[in-house]
Amino acid sequence: MKEFFGIGGYTRTPEGYLSWQHLVFVTSLMVIMTVSALVLGKKRKNATSKEKNNVLVWAALLIDGIELIKIVMLCYKDGSLSPIRTTLPLFLCSLQLIALPLAAFSKNRVKEAATDFVCIFGILGAVLGVYGAGQNYNAYPVLSLENVASGLTHAIAGFGSLYIMFSGLASLKKKNILPTCCILVCFSATAYVANRLLDYNYMFLMSGDGTPYDILFNLVGGSPVLYPLGVVGLFFLYIASFYGISFMIRRKTKTPA
Repeated sequence: MKEFFGIGGYTRTPEGYLSWQHLVFVTSLMVIMTVSALVLGKKRKNATSKEKNNVLVWAALLIDGIELIKIVMLCYKDGSLSPIRTTLPLFLCSLQLIALPLAAFSKNRVKEAATDFVCIFGILGAVLGVYGAGQNYNAYPVLSLENVASGLTHAIAGFGSLYIMFSGLASLKKKNILPTCCILVCFSATAYVANRLLDYNYMFLMSGDGTPYDILFNLVGGSPVLYPLGVVGLFFLYIASFYGISFMIRRKTKTPA
């Protein structure tokens, strides 16, 4: 357990990004995430709204609980509160630490918008956060506090997204497109300001940092203006694609959007 938490430093050499250990671990998480969401979602397809929401409540408690334990342990290992500056919920995937509890515990329009936000971005953050987190898996062993906690929280976010789809909780109404975009813009702006103040890379707005965002970073030559605008632009493109596919599916099944 001391080695798992990295107390006193890790003695193991990181297996590395895209190593077989990394791929087996994250693929196992994705399989468990998908199967759990499918089984629970289909089981509660015709259940009451309260029964459907109970699953989101547990998911919200788990995702925030695991993240809190990770932060406490990181501060303990560091002997200070400085790790908090690098664990703020300002990455695209870590926004689910806020959005998932809102979807579980809020009501009316806020609940609807938060549920749609989790549905849209939860699965994207899960895939990018486990398969694309090259910086983490190159820095820490696969079975370590940092990577296991990160993998679990990303998988829970993905679970929430898929469960919302399978159980029929998603509304994906046209009126929710603007709130979704506004939430994204506000968090992106907050992340950019935090990056400038803390010299960090929240939402990967400063560089790709070993993730697939490096493709865009290299494409624009590392421009400090074009790169962050391009990242936000990709988010908008993803939102448009998600809603567009949803509307087409509903039109074919004659379900009103």
